[in-house]
Amino acid sequence: MKITRIEPIAVAFPMKKPVFMAGVEIRQADNVLVRIESDTGAVGWGEAASAPTMTGETVESMVAAIAYMIPAVIGRDPQDIAGASAAMNIRMYGNQAAKATVEIALHDLVGRATNRPAHALLGGKLRSRIAVLGVISNGELAADLRDAAHKKLEGFAAFKIKVGIDKPLIDAERTRRVCDVLGRGCLISSDANTGWSPEEAVQYVRAIAGSGLTFFEQPVAADDVDGMATVAAAAGEIAIGADESIHGLLDIRRHHTHKAARGVSLKTIKLGGMRGVMAAGRLCDELGMSVNVACKTGESSIACAAGLHIAAALPQLAWGFTPSIEGLAEDATARPIRIEGGHVEVSERPGLGIDVDEDRIRRHRRDIAQRAVA
Repeated sequence: MKITRIEPIAVAFPMKKPVFMAGVEIRQADNVLVRIESDTGAVGWGEAASAPTMTGETVESMVAAIAYMIPAVIGRDPQDIAGASAAMNIRMYGNQAAKATVEIALHDLVGRATNRPAHALLGGKLRSRIAVLGVISNGELAADLRDAAHKKLEGFAAFKIKVGIDKPLIDAERTRRVCDVLGRGCLISSDANTGWSPEEAVQYVRAIAGSGLTFFEQPVAADDVDGMATVAAAAGEIAIGADESIHGLLDIRRHHTHKAARGVSLKTIKLGGMRGVMAAGRLCDELGMSVNVACKTGESSIACAAGLHIAAALPQLAWGFTPSIEGLAEDATARPIRIEGGHVEVSERPGLGIDVDEDRIRRHRRDIAQRAVA
């Protein structure tokens, strides 16, 4: 096989309701899809969300980066996914989310062409049914309590509460109230999305001591490893997790060495695709750090399927899987990934197992100007 066509497609999917997190309010999903075609007619799809405060990439920058990298990938054998990734890295520094869209699409294409699910290309699945972290992100106590009770009734046993929205003691009280509704025996986390200073985050962890929280994600700025370590030292039995801080294997080692985190949240957009997340997950397992595989808010069933296949194949997944499809009013497919009883089943269909609806893509497409690349 040879890759004959690579097309970046900007889309804007509507959300069911706004998602509130520290410093950010997301009202629509601004994503980039990639459609890759081979000379055999096989097609693969990839996806990445715009995340300017996490990866530094926007829809416009990803479309431009993918267009710039096309000459490095076109004409290659799609089965040499590692070779394609290396070629993109030579052609262009950084731009991990843009690279992830291409890399995910190659896994989908090769899986479809060889009649294998994507997890088989990653070494094979170790689990078939995966717990989903139900995200509670209304930014208001009464709505969060209703949401928590509803998710628990649906069968969820893992949760993430968005904090960093208000002052630490106010968010701590909201956290404790939500934990009371969920009860013991659940995996409960909170996520400040870099929203606090180390002093504020320490105030929060002291106020939620004994609440039943399992881990507290990204309390301070992404580049503040010392601040993360300060919060970790004050957190006691509550583990600190790193998300925005993690963009490569060195970041994981740094947080482990400085005792700044006991686990990490891994995303394809931060690590350049599925194989980058697999490498990070294996390192975490070696270091004894817990792993959560997460999709960026607003990503459709394409990116969520990639995360699901990764979650199935990793050595351990102590902190569960966080898809983002619950928040979408429209998806890239008429058959979105189904969450039932707080869990998702891993597809055995070829590739990502998602039937992309190209009519839907056209309806939600955004026109982004592209320049020709030599």
